[in-house]
Amino acid sequence: MFRTACCIVLLALSGIANAIPGAITGTVPQKQPAGVPGGSSKGESSAELRRQSFDKVWSTVKDKHFDPHFGGVDWDRVREEYLPRLASIKSDAEFYDLLQQMLTELHESHFAIIPPDARPDDDSGEPSSGTVGVDLRLIEGLAVVTRVQSGSPAARAGLATGFVLEKIDGKPVDQIVEAAARRGESQGIARIRQTRAILARLNGDPGTTVLITYSDKPGISASARVSREKLTGEMSPRMGNFPPQYVEFDSRPVQDGIGYIRFNIFVVSIMDRLRSAIRSDHDAAGIIIDLRGNPGGVGQMSCGLAGMLESVETSMGTMKMRAGFQNFAVFPQSGAYLGPVVVLIDELSASTSEIFASGMQELGRATIVGKQSAGAALPSIFEKLPTGAIFQYAIGDFKTPKGTLIEGRGVTPDVEVSLSRETLLRGSDSQLEAAIKAISSSKRAQPARPGSQAK
Repeated sequence: MFRTACCIVLLALSGIANAIPGAITGTVPQKQPAGVPGGSSKGESSAELRRQSFDKVWSTVKDKHFDPHFGGVDWDRVREEYLPRLASIKSDAEFYDLLQQMLTELHESHFAIIPPDARPDDDSGEPSSGTVGVDLRLIEGLAVVTRVQSGSPAARAGLATGFVLEKIDGKPVDQIVEAAARRGESQGIARIRQTRAILARLNGDPGTTVLITYSDKPGISASARVSREKLTGEMSPRMGNFPPQYVEFDSRPVQDGIGYIRFNIFVVSIMDRLRSAIRSDHDAAGIIIDLRGNPGGVGQMSCGLAGMLESVETSMGTMKMRAGFQNFAVFPQSGAYLGPVVVLIDELSASTSEIFASGMQELGRATIVGKQSAGAALPSIFEKLPTGAIFQYAIGDFKTPKGTLIEGRGVTPDVEVSLSRETLLRGSDSQLEAAIKAISSSKRAQPARPGSQAK
């Protein structure tokens, strides 16, 4: 079970691809429900299938939650409160919303319902969704563009970093943010949901357009109708009930002989590229691993990546389950890079990203730069419900090597640096600049550890 466990925050009702930050990800085009056995002629599930699915979700939490006391939540009372509401449900959309509300009572991450029409079913390996080509963050309550993909529709329309998005197809962004908030969610999860809700409005079916109202200077607004183009790149292979995910990977030198690696999600298909990138940087002055906006993925990959950067056998932490523990063991790999390492994180870094960042930090192997992470680090698995939806649920709690819980807390950077609209308008990435500075300072203070040459 553990080997298939995934640590990834999926905010299902916003569409699964919205749950994969890094910008250039968008929504999965909404397909017409294909229906399920026992469903109605309109593709809706029958009342019986909804009842079976409700029972499976509730009983799975009851039987498999890592804490038999459910963090103080009376789970039997929750059933008594939510079960009667089934009688008034008129659609699958309402039903999945009800299930999600019930799971929110746990006040924990990694409990989600992914509707059948919100998950990709194309295993061709090519993405089918569309994008305008921007990423953003909520900075002081404003939706600020933090990255514009070169040559993208947004770039051609004149959008740039530091621009504030005010309306999307006439809908004020602050209303989108307000509507995305959910009762009982932690601040970290709420921020992720709100950011993805905005991206969901921006992105959509290839060939469609979106009207974006923005300001490049305070008090001065402009509008641009921007087309959505098909994402370029690849989708990861399906892993059981874990759907294919859009993959971004970037490896390049930045400055002063420092290597830079960014990827948007932990999926097994990128491991060879990670290994190759790190080995190609064997004589680099340092390596920056950018996990900003990375929601996690396959949990065990945190150990595999750490093994490419360590010379001794160690651990990234432990997962506590209903019965027993699982050690996140790290085994050094041939050709491991042992020079200075910086890990970049922000408020949208979650799950496996947090496991990796916290482990590297506590082991003294990396300096963490950026903003406090999301605090959503529960290993989870995916199961199909009778209605055809996917149920994601946590199977364990996670503690760092020093016994610190990440869930609800997040990872605190060694060097805290916020993005600001002013620096973004100048085209500067203050967090990346701070990471480069940290590498330079580390290199002056301590030479690269022996054994950093590739083998």
